[in-house]
Amino acid sequence: MVATPIGNLADISLRALHVLSVCDTLACEDTRHSQTLLRSYGIERNASHWLAVHQHNETQAAQEIIQRLQAGQRVAYVSDAGTPAISDPGARLAWQVQAAGFRVMPLPGASSVTALLSACGSFTADASGFVFVGFLSSKATERERAVQLLALDGRAHVLLEAPHRIEALATALAALGDRMVTVGRELTKQFEEIATLPTNTLIDWIHANPQRTRGEFALVIHAQAVVNDPIEVHDKMLKLLMQEVPLKTAVRLTAELTGESRNLLYDRALALKDADT
Repeated sequence: MVATPIGNLADISLRALHVLSVCDTLACEDTRHSQTLLRSYGIERNASHWLAVHQHNETQAAQEIIQRLQAGQRVAYVSDAGTPAISDPGARLAWQVQAAGFRVMPLPGASSVTALLSACGSFTADASGFVFVGFLSSKATERERAVQLLALDGRAHVLLEAPHRIEALATALAALGDRMVTVGRELTKQFEEIATLPTNTLIDWIHANPQRTRGEFALVIHAQAVVNDPIEVHDKMLKLLMQEVPLKTAVRLTAELTGESRNLLYDRALALKDADT
């Protein structure tokens, strides 16, 4: 699994260049894109080396890769940019290859997630890591509920977004009030832009420059100490989850997110359900 640059071509690793030069099969999300990338490094591979593996054929193509591995071939996989299987194809492939008894080797590289985290400065005294969320739902109601759940969690959260949906996301995130967000646009590319501001001003920041609706986005919702009444937080989380999943699942997820006793949460969920009816 070979990570490739997310913009700046200099962000390729020496190890990646070596593997891409010597592998017997180069599987990739888009053969045209990857051919152009390799030519930038002076690497030419003939047609027999290429194999398309994308979101629409990943399960089937994995079987072809397994057959090539069984024949003794060295196979490398790249997605269009960044690390495979991180909001890109590759996870099903890795699972099937491992299930077939072969080793999956990661070759690390550029990542918008870790790049933005390193520059955002998100910190609280009780911060406990970060949550990688990725893309929120394109449906407004589901997106708003996800933001409501995010508001109850004091950890940093990393989101990704496409240019045609960044305004909708910014509008939804305004519900977080003055909680800070660092937005990274076109990371590592020529017109890279990184800004830290309150979430309720993000939409104004985007509208201040027409160019800011272009390019790929990564966002870090900063860590924030949550001082809400725990019972109130648990109730809000249970209510939101019970709108989407069965009661027992809502209890399990709330317990995992909060560390509260499942038995206590189950009793509380039943009480909330009775109150609603």
